[in-house]
Amino acid sequence: MGILLDDSTRVIVQGITGRIGSVQTHWMLEYGTNIVGGVTPGKGGATVEGVPVFNSVDDVLK
Repeated sequence: MGILLDDSTRVIVQGITGRIGSVQTHWMLEYGTNIVGGVTPGKGGATVEGVPVFNSVDDVLK
């Protein structure tokens, strides 16, 4: 099964505040990926690379 992406695809990064998640977020933003939010339980309200962090995926979708 393939994953189809285009310029309008919106991305959520799970674990965005971690070491690997924040580095990958930086690289994706440099590439032009449309990141709409990140998820790390207990860290909602923060930002990483200007991307808002939420406590759950459900919070991002609201």
